[in-house]
Amino acid sequence: MKSRHKNTLPLVALALTAGLFLRPESSNLGYGAASAQSSNVATSLVEQETVSITVYNSNLGLVKDTRRLTLPSGVTELKFGEVAAKIMPQTVHIKSLTDPARLQVVEQNYEYDLLTPQKLLEKFVGKEITILKDGVEVPITILSTNQGVVYKLGGRIFTGQPHNLIFPNIPNNLISQPTLVWLLENRSVLPQQIEATYLTQGITWKADYVAVLDSKDKNMDLNGWVTLDNQSGATYQNARLKLVAGDVNRVIEQRGAADAVRALAEVSAKAAAAPFSEESFFEYHLYSLRRPTTIKNQQTKQVTLLSSDNVPVTKRYFYYGAQQYLRQRYGVPVSHQKVGVYVEIANKKENRLGMPLPKGVLRVYKADADGGLQFIGEDRIDHTPKDETIKIKMGDAFDIVGERKQTDWRKIADNLYEVAFEISLRNHKDEPVMVSLVEPMLRDWEILSSSHSHKKIDAHTAQFDISIAKDGEKKLQYRARFKF
Repeated sequence: MKSRHKNTLPLVALALTAGLFLRPESSNLGYGAASAQSSNVATSLVEQETVSITVYNSNLGLVKDTRRLTLPSGVTELKFGEVAAKIMPQTVHIKSLTDPARLQVVEQNYEYDLLTPQKLLEKFVGKEITILKDGVEVPITILSTNQGVVYKLGGRIFTGQPHNLIFPNIPNNLISQPTLVWLLENRSVLPQQIEATYLTQGITWKADYVAVLDSKDKNMDLNGWVTLDNQSGATYQNARLKLVAGDVNRVIEQRGAADAVRALAEVSAKAAAAPFSEESFFEYHLYSLRRPTTIKNQQTKQVTLLSSDNVPVTKRYFYYGAQQYLRQRYGVPVSHQKVGVYVEIANKKENRLGMPLPKGVLRVYKADADGGLQFIGEDRIDHTPKDETIKIKMGDAFDIVGERKQTDWRKIADNLYEVAFEISLRNHKDEPVMVSLVEPMLRDWEILSSSHSHKKIDAHTAQFDISIAKDGEKKLQYRARFKF
């Protein structure tokens, strides 16, 4: 249990910086009592034994704060200080890890009426305080703090901010930091491990990936980073960090608050105590940092997620059509489109990957002729399970040109049409390339004739894979019948 004078220090410092003074002999912080016989107990990070935090990539964190306390027997008011400023009070849960049956919660509150110079003034409206003038304390009465200070001095009314204010005490309902307050029924006088669990907003994480492509565009070195952003209003010292990757439903108010916290606590408890170990849980993936780390308030922290060298990749070129080409009676005579450049990565163990990859941005670099790395593109990847393929768009090809021309449109019957296209692809690179033409189709479609073979990707897509020689040109001509 802390003494009153130790808790007074941050409040006195706050008052001094604002030109305010407190009389220590009459100050009353409303924090615990000075003797062991008191039924009021205050705790701070001094009593903290462990803290763990599970961070979701949706501006949400689950905090488990364990502190060793000795509570008096009977009804006790416990003030649990130094919690996150953006705590969600309806999600708070407390229990004794040492002797759960002997500690019951009667009532819980969240106090956030924080001490500021303005709040202190407001609490003394209609009351007398003093100001220090030429070394002498002069009494004044605060009349109003609405849109400025109005006070009475020597029978006259003054406005404006008086200086060197001296307050007799700090009201009980003003606190220096957000505090959880419980009314507990305790039936044990032995030291206990008390665990408070709550959700807080203001903390999130994301994955960032950096890849270096080799000179032949065949392999890449891939590094993944976890980027944590803590704006929750609390620092987590030597925390056990866990990350949840997945789309968690946030409509938890439909469940009881305590049930929601217990469920999330169970998610947190499933992982092993690097970088990270990974495991499946429910429909998500849980990543646990193998060592404690300190996450400071107002801090962005990066921790290594993965590092893999010589990961095989495939560079591909895609030329995508659009459905409006099929819907127009008179299309644009000639349409110049870009040919997209993509890199595909198979997330497999044999490729030195094979772990579920959280969503994030993947940035790719490549060394130039002088050996310096140059940025060549980035793309956002979604949550990717093992054995799935990641497709990253690098940009558009400079030396491969695509040109689309609608050559025919016929109405065969009601809702039945025929359309014909000619698509030219020209390769100005010093090597042959393969370009995949992806053509959207409407319902009940059929390709009547084509200069190149195609494959049906799905119910509304045809793909033509066309090889083009160095400095060569290929033309795809096809006629399709469809309904719409």
